[in-house]
Amino acid sequence: MDSKSVIVLIICFIVLVLWQPLINRLYPPKPINRSNETNNISAALTAGTTNLPNGVSTNINLQHPRIEEPIVVFPKSEEPEKLITLESADARYYFTSHGGGFKFIELKKFPEHVVTKSGNGLRPATLNKFSDFPILTVLGGRDLIGDGVFEISQVSSNKLIAQKTVPLGVKIIKEFEIRSNYLFKAKISIQNVLTQSVSIPTQEWFLGMAAPLNKRDNGQLMGLMWYNGSKTESINDAWFANRVLGCLPGVPRTEFLAGDGKTNVIWASVQNRFFTIAAIPIGGAPRLIARKSGIVWDESDYDTRNNKVSCNYGFQAALVYPGTNLNTGAEISREFLFYVGPKEYNTLAKLSLEIDQPIDLIMEFNGFFGFFAKALLLSMNGINSLGLGYGMAIIVITFIIKLVFWPLTTASTRSMKRMAALQPQMKEIQEKYKDNPAKMNQKLMEFMKENKVSPMSGCFPMLLQIPVFIGFYKMLQSAIELRGARFLWVFDLSEPDTVWVIPSLGFPVNPLPLLMGASMLWQSHMTPPSPGVDPMQQKIMKYMPLIFILFLYNFPAGLSLYWTVQNLLTILQMKLTKNIEPLTATQARPKSIKGLGRK
Repeated sequence: MDSKSVIVLIICFIVLVLWQPLINRLYPPKPINRSNETNNISAALTAGTTNLPNGVSTNINLQHPRIEEPIVVFPKSEEPEKLITLESADARYYFTSHGGGFKFIELKKFPEHVVTKSGNGLRPATLNKFSDFPILTVLGGRDLIGDGVFEISQVSSNKLIAQKTVPLGVKIIKEFEIRSNYLFKAKISIQNVLTQSVSIPTQEWFLGMAAPLNKRDNGQLMGLMWYNGSKTESINDAWFANRVLGCLPGVPRTEFLAGDGKTNVIWASVQNRFFTIAAIPIGGAPRLIARKSGIVWDESDYDTRNNKVSCNYGFQAALVYPGTNLNTGAEISREFLFYVGPKEYNTLAKLSLEIDQPIDLIMEFNGFFGFFAKALLLSMNGINSLGLGYGMAIIVITFIIKLVFWPLTTASTRSMKRMAALQPQMKEIQEKYKDNPAKMNQKLMEFMKENKVSPMSGCFPMLLQIPVFIGFYKMLQSAIELRGARFLWVFDLSEPDTVWVIPSLGFPVNPLPLLMGASMLWQSHMTPPSPGVDPMQQKIMKYMPLIFILFLYNFPAGLSLYWTVQNLLTILQMKLTKNIEPLTATQARPKSIKGLGRK
């Protein structure tokens, strides 16, 4: 590989890293105008057409009752808003008369921001605060909503009731009960108090909004998830953006609609990186709808670095129930269990056992790599329970993993040294059969088999550790245990370990990725070269770790810590095995080489 090829390779990597920011700059996303949002799916159903908006899920039943007047913007009332606050050991619930639901919920044990200094006085993490609607607002046409103002009253320290008679002539009664472990139970009844039957339109029962954690949150881990009884489905901004090949501008999708029209929406959640609002409708729900919605950051929203906004949108979701005729004195009743809290695996796993539904899938610890993520999280929490911090827990886990792979890595090192010692004989075979590549490869394989070496010996241990690395990455993405966990100069292991931002460039200085890159360079220079590899390619492999610094520079500090410690332990092992004597040329030369001239 010549110098021109090296330059082209470097340019390709630079373009790969800068491509997405360049696309976003050339084709910035259009701002979301909340006042102009419309329910395109509902409009299509009202018109009786099967031409649904672009990107809408196709697993829907078009035969449900038509929506006469879909409501997306909640009516504003001149009547003063009444708030009732309920508290549990974990959360503080703010119930509003405008909509008759929870306007927002504060998590008392989790601050809204993680800072380097004392967090005294910081606001708690707040869910649904940017939403257009309170949680469990019933939407379905102006006749079903009216002015949206409910009579609310507190029944006890953990129970309250909201009720309203709407222009349609029915009475809506909502009963809420606050429970422990971030749970609340709700029951909604729609009663016909007229002397004649009433046609109830299709209703959307709002379950909440996923929003960024703060102004620095880029929204990449924010989205919607639902479970249909056999598997989960997730959507995020990439689904709504609908980019061509994942990067070029496409036709944006406006709404997501899922469900079989019966009861297969077992549970649904809106979530960001660390927190979730999950609704479990008792008996299942027919459909689920989600829309992308713009948000406006308040000037007072605290930001630990600067006032730049990384994400100005969120995702609002609702459960959709079909319309029906309601006879005199009859009622429609729905019950829900809500979890509004942290994405904490132990808490969600316990809830899964209680309700006999896999709500812990919110953590996305399913699949092959999810198994490793779950095992690593449980191990990390177990070590932390012994009194060690999470930084030390990551180091201990890395040490244990290295011990497990130690024999394999040692055998790989021996094999690579033998390969280096056998290189003259292998060149001899290559020269002998240079005019017959098939024969040459056959003889090389026979020669390596006789001498018990393998060209994959150096790669195999690394390949085996890839699932562990990806498992660590998945675990660190949503492990709230690491949020605010400190280690040395790192004040948050779930974020990059920025110690300084260059003022003129706005470029963060993150020491751990730099240490990780330095340890990778050290390790690559200690690794014996593979025989037969072009010298230029060997140089590229030695300096390839610099590319990893670019890729992982803004990854969570916990991941950089794991990889740095793993590299240092590998270097230590290589030094401990450096005294392994490679075979001499005489010892390595088999009979097949001696007899090459006679064949």
